[in-house]
Amino acid sequence: MAGTLTGVNLISRIQDILQDTTSIRWPAAELLRYVNDAQREVCNLRPESTATTVNVALVVGTKQSLPSGGLRLIKVTRNMSAAGGSATGKRAVRLVDADILNTQEPNWHDPGVSGDAAHTTTVKHYIFDEDDPRAFYVYPGASTTSTFLEIVYSGSPTDLGSTSATISVDDIFGNALIDYVLFRCYLKDAEYAANQQRAGTHYQLFVSSVSAGGQAQFNVSPNQDVISSLPAYPQSLPPQGMNNG
Repeated sequence: MAGTLTGVNLISRIQDILQDTTSIRWPAAELLRYVNDAQREVCNLRPESTATTVNVALVVGTKQSLPSGGLRLIKVTRNMSAAGGSATGKRAVRLVDADILNTQEPNWHDPGVSGDAAHTTTVKHYIFDEDDPRAFYVYPGASTTSTFLEIVYSGSPTDLGSTSATISVDDIFGNALIDYVLFRCYLKDAEYAANQQRAGTHYQLFVSSVSAGGQAQFNVSPNQDVISSLPAYPQSLPPQGMNNG
């Protein structure tokens, strides 16, 4: 979710703290670059801060890629009737462990495979590899490009091109962005011991703010009441030859 805070909103507060409202030591253009860097750091620590939900058309086969600008898959939700905004939802898609799938259906990547793993237009499961966050695999593989899924992914934050532009992350991260910019500003003058200490303090405040927000979000999640009773992955796939619906 994009925010409403502009570069001016943030930079004016930063200049007040730095006591540099006339931009003598830290020009506004430099501060704006630091704001853009701060957004990327927030995205690294909290991928959901730039979460985007879209309907995508799959390529034929099992391996799929995120749309342009995608950094990391968050989840695959369901099959869709089309890729457009007016599409209707279809069968839900569940995460499955790759080792389980490879053991039970070792030929599932083969477009000529038969049985439950036969490539089709309805996806039942998806597989995500932490080492390749911009890609994911679907089971069964897509038999045509008329196979559509709803996915949620973390996108690259858009840089502020001017001080009038708005930030790409939610306004709740505003204070964290300010702390990161102050860290970079004081680091510029780190030859002075006091500024080196200030830089370290603001960096810790930035990390703590972003990380604590993630924990707080988890604590109030609607899933919290049931999350401890749910397995991280399906423990197994249906036996071969059994219709999975």
